[in-house]
Parts: sequence; C-alpha cells; structure tokens
Amino acid sequence: MTRSGRVMLAALLLSAAAMPAFADGAARPVRIAPAHFEEREQSVTVTGEVAARVETDLSFRVGGRITAWFVDVGDTVKEGQVLAELDPEEQHADVEAAEAGVRAAEAQLKLARTNYDRQKSLLNDGISTQRDLDDAETALRTAESAREAAVAQRDTAREVLSYTELRAPADGIVTARLAEAGQVAQAAQTMFTLADNGPRDAVFDVYESLFFANPSKDGVVVTLLSDDKVRTTGNVREVSPTIDAATGTVRVKIGLDRTPPEMTLGASVVGVGALAPRRVAVVPWQALSGIGRKPALWVVDKASETVSLRAVDVLSYETGSALISGGIEEGEIYVADGTKLLRPGQRVAPVGGDVQ
Repeated sequence: MTRSGRVMLAALLLSAAAMPAFADGAARPVRIAPAHFEEREQSVTVTGEVAARVETDLSFRVGGRITAWFVDVGDTVKEGQVLAELDPEEQHADVEAAEAGVRAAEAQLKLARTNYDRQKSLLNDGISTQRDLDDAETALRTAESAREAAVAQRDTAREVLSYTELRAPADGIVTARLAEAGQVAQAAQTMFTLADNGPRDAVFDVYESLFFANPSKDGVVVTLLSDDKVRTTGNVREVSPTIDAATGTVRVKIGLDRTPPEMTLGASVVGVGALAPRRVAVVPWQALSGIGRKPALWVVDKASETVSLRAVDVLSYETGSALISGGIEEGEIYVADGTKLLRPGQRVAPVGGDVQ
C-alpha cells in the first residue's frame, strides 16, 4: 500500500471512530410533540398610496400654440377656472367670417321678404300671377333657411373660440402638467391631470397568491405610514382584471370610508386585512422533511415506537414555524427535532420532553 493510501485509510478509521455508534435496530433519540389544531386568523399587510377615486386627463378640443398656462402640479383649482390658453387668432377669424355670413344671409332674407310682399300685393291687384308669387315664396323660404344655417355656423365658431381656453371641469387638485408656453398642442393631447375633490382610494399592488385565500368580512384597516395613529377603514372597491407582467402583482383599490386630512394624495399608507380563520397545527421548521417536492412530517407510531414519513399540507410559513392545514390528525405524535438521521421504520426514543 502506498503512503497516500495508508493516510486515507487512517483518516477513514478516525472518522468512523468519531461517529456515534448505532447498532441496527437501536432507537434514535428525538424530540416529539403531539399535533394540536387551532383556529388561526392570518393577517395580510401591504403598502400602497392614496389616490383620487376620479382622476381626469384634460386636453384642448382644438389644436394650436399654447400662449400661457396658469396652474402647476399641486395647485387647487375650482370648477370653470382657466388652466391654459391657446392662440385664438385663427378662431377669431372664423368667428368674424361666420358673423359676416349671418349679415349677408339677413340681407338676402330682407330682399326675399320684400319681393314676396310685392308679388302678393301685385297678385291682389290682378297685375301679377300665382306662379310669380309661388317663386317669391320659395325664395323667401330659402333665404330663411340660409339665415338659420349662417346663425348656426356663427354659434359653432363662437363655441370653437371658447375651446382655446382649457377650464377645470370640477373642483380638484392638479397632479400632472404637460403644457408649456409656446408648445403646439394637438386636439385631445393631455395637458393636465386633475384629481377630483371627492372620495379617495388606497391603491395596493397585491401578489396573486393572496387571491386564493378567503378574505375576512371585516374590511381593511388603512394606516398612514409616517404616523400609525392616523387610520381609517375601507373595503375592496376594484380589482384589476390583469396581472402586471413585470412584478406579478394585481392592483387593488380600497374605497376609504373616511379620509383623514393627513392622508393627502400620494401619501404612503399601510393596509392590513384579515383572512378567514383556518384550522391549523403549528409545527417548528426543523420538524419538516420532504417527499419529492411536498413537505412532510415524521409521524411516530405509538405502539411500535417507529416512524413513517407522511406528506402534509402547509398553509403558510411564519418565522420559525409552519402552519399545517392537513395530512396529520389531532393528537398524532410527530418528530419535532432530530429528523436528520431517520429512515422509514426507524425506532425512536423521545428525549428532553415533548416539544410544544
């Protein structure tokens, strides 16, 4: 035998001597505990922010060059307040042209009415004919319609002129501004975002897995992150039908029953919701083993004092423990510590008392 071989043999012998000797059939010392089920109510804590329930993107209804804007992000505005203006020169020209059209139509109408009255008088005197009167009446009706069309066109031009002023549709707070003086804005291009002064929501991005649990009916407690004394309650108002592909979360909006003044728009809040109580057994982490990809416990047979590995259902994991919802019955004994050297059918000897 070479020198290196003798060294390896000596190391193996020393290792074997250092390991505890267990004869076949000898009981392994373990700590055991009975499975005890209890009603456990879990809570879910997520962070989010306060948002307006109604938020509107505001834009001009016509295009043009912005000459001025009067509010900025964070400003409080009143209904009808002017937020920005476009250069109205083109619209003013349209109004003047429409007003000239009305004046021309009124002149034509006056002439047609005078002609109709003259033909009617001549017919009564027997000088004119019925056909001439009918033609005069047709011209009068045409002139009246032309005047109505001109008036409608003028009113439309005046309304379009009013579109060069962007006004707030309701009382609220400006949360975004995209308008700049000198900018050429297109019709329907967003210039401001207005948060309506109405009810508020707490918006949270919740992991999809939470939707598989049954929620409690007590609602959600919403607390200001910077001051846990500021709190209110709310209920789920809207759940997004889609999942965010980047984060794997679902957006949930909680309608607040009351909004404290400290919960301003964009304020960070904490939402705490309870899940429906579940019957679970609490076991320490070190008691868990596995069968394939499923968690399992070593269950002790009281009669033979041997163990077998049984798959169990884990509801959730907590710090230092796991909540078992199925796979083991009330009062059954499981190995709470010392599972590393066990094998199916292994005899065990409880030491150190039960683990509760």
